[in-house]
Amino acid sequence: MTDPLAEVVTLLQPGARFSKVVNGAGSWGVRRSEVGQPFYCVILEGSCRLAVDTQKAIALEEGDFVLIPAANDFTMSSLVPVKLKDFDTAPVALSPGEFRVGVQSGPPDVRLLVGHFAFGSPDADLLVSLLPQLVHVRAQKRLATLVQLVGDESRAQRPARDVVLARLLEVLLIEALRSTAGTAASPGLLRGLADERLAVAIRRMHENPTEPWTVAQLAKEAALSRSAFFERFSRAVGVAPIEYLLAWRMAMARQLLRRNECSVAEVAQRVGYSSGSTFSVAFTRHVGLSPTRYAQEQSRASSL
Repeated sequence: MTDPLAEVVTLLQPGARFSKVVNGAGSWGVRRSEVGQPFYCVILEGSCRLAVDTQKAIALEEGDFVLIPAANDFTMSSLVPVKLKDFDTAPVALSPGEFRVGVQSGPPDVRLLVGHFAFGSPDADLLVSLLPQLVHVRAQKRLATLVQLVGDESRAQRPARDVVLARLLEVLLIEALRSTAGTAASPGLLRGLADERLAVAIRRMHENPTEPWTVAQLAKEAALSRSAFFERFSRAVGVAPIEYLLAWRMAMARQLLRRNECSVAEVAQRVGYSSGSTFSVAFTRHVGLSPTRYAQEQSRASSL
């Protein structure tokens, strides 16, 4: 059976950038603007507060795991009230990979393992838009173990380090996403898959992307009326059904064009278009380049 979540995570091509341990005491705050960088954090000890973009701040406790697939503006701070000047104090390096914020003496109130990773896929923005904006999982030992393994591997220089990290990050992403209760997740693929009716339609789109799907046909797969399916899908996934299908087809098309193993006409056929010209128009509108031009630019970039 096709697994849409695994397909999306695999296409994202996650890779490690860095991870570090942060100790905090007293009143402290850290504000970051990461311009869409994926961010994760696990609370090793103690507790703190996290606020992402315009969302309401949440309290994080020992064992909690947070994943932000595309962080923009977020702040982390102590539970103790924080003054504005506290956000301007830079973390102090204690040792390679370990930092201290807030009061520098005495035992820390909280210890965090935080890290960033990168998505290698040129379609990252498109694919990330299918994921929840924020994933917050409480006290999952499996996640804490995976994060620790990612941190250890990223700091070591063992053979095949990059291959191991890529696989660990794929598992970490999937484990984090499926650990989130579907109804509590923000709109995206995860919430759609948590709905038994919608999950059937989503899997059909992934299994048979060449099928000329209509909203009526997808609604029938989900055993819902056309209007009920459209409204339920749009609310859960955050985009209309055919818009989701188009996004998935374009992601597959870009991957096939990057490989440069088949013609534009063959790519069109494999992603559900009856002719190369129809596909070219849709691809150009969606990507901003014609399929031929896109393939040429990708080939040129990979040869540099």
